[in-house]
Amino acid sequence: MHIDVRDLRSFYYRTRLGRAAQKAIRDQVRAFWPDVSGDTVVGMGFAVPLLRPLRDEARRTIALMPGAQGVMPWPAGEANLSVLCEETLWPIQTGQADRLVLLHALETSETPGRLLQECYRTLGPGGRALFVVPNRAGLWARNDRTPFGFGRPYSLSQLEAQLKEYDFVPQGHAAALFQPVSEKRFWMRAGGLLERTGRSITGRFAGGVLLVEAVKRVPARSGGLGVRERRPLRVLGGAGGPVPSGASARMRPWAQTRPGGVAGP
Repeated sequence: MHIDVRDLRSFYYRTRLGRAAQKAIRDQVRAFWPDVSGDTVVGMGFAVPLLRPLRDEARRTIALMPGAQGVMPWPAGEANLSVLCEETLWPIQTGQADRLVLLHALETSETPGRLLQECYRTLGPGGRALFVVPNRAGLWARNDRTPFGFGRPYSLSQLEAQLKEYDFVPQGHAAALFQPVSEKRFWMRAGGLLERTGRSITGRFAGGVLLVEAVKRVPARSGGLGVRERRPLRVLGGAGGPVPSGASARMRPWAQTRPGGVAGP
């Protein structure tokens, strides 16, 4: 279930906790990508808090927002760079993106596999994707006062396993949001110190969010991008020849016998 774009905008731009979260995650994104000069940078979900510092360097920046979430103009007061789209059907040419960042996208998607397929399609060879998700072991995923308390939180092993299933190769990981989910003055002032201390101690257990950088496997494994149908339906597979009436229920694999000997669906 996606979070409404108005709630996301209110959290990141109108609350002290949201602005602190924005800075903490941005710093980690910058650690992964210190220079994106000449690249096409695409954000999916509500990635605009992370795109602003990259926009000044990138050749092109596009902010994609899923229809179930809603869209807002971005950046404010300038030519619009945000696009409303289906989360599994992006208006991006195949292989066009050099950098791809997802925030509030994978954990809220009802079809994460198809979302990852679209990530794979749009990311160019040699490009890099950064997936930002709530940390299952962190405190932020257990508090619904922030957007990180919604959707499916991940452990590092779960996220990396899902990425590998859809032909992404993890290259590195980090964590952010080590400060408590509180706007009390003490914790706000100590936020920067807690972030620096947390990053130096652990990169997977204590932080509120996980960041995993990955590249696409080229070529993809045979059999498609992560979709494996165990019992494929052949063309006209359900249109068999005439079946004697007495044997029809016996031959239908989905038929069950109800009490009283009546066969039903």
